[in-house]
Amino acid sequence: MRAVARGVIGRGRLPAADGWCKMAKENREMVWLQCTSCSDLNYRTQIKVAGGVQKVELKKYCPRERSHKLHKIKRK
Repeated sequence: MRAVARGVIGRGRLPAADGWCKMAKENREMVWLQCTSCSDLNYRTQIKVAGGVQKVELKKYCPRERSHKLHKIKRK
């Protein structure tokens, strides 16, 4: 015999009013990554706002210069 739990659907998740239960969303902000050598805004990404100002520097590919260059955050 199989025991069936009432109110449980799938893998132990309970349906919410608008669908499946969702994780809490973090406070995030969309920012641009700007190339330090040519000043192009090449990439867009999300960062957390809750921990204060973050200094993110990444080596990403710059299409204008056709090489990997340092990119920093640029808020609009």
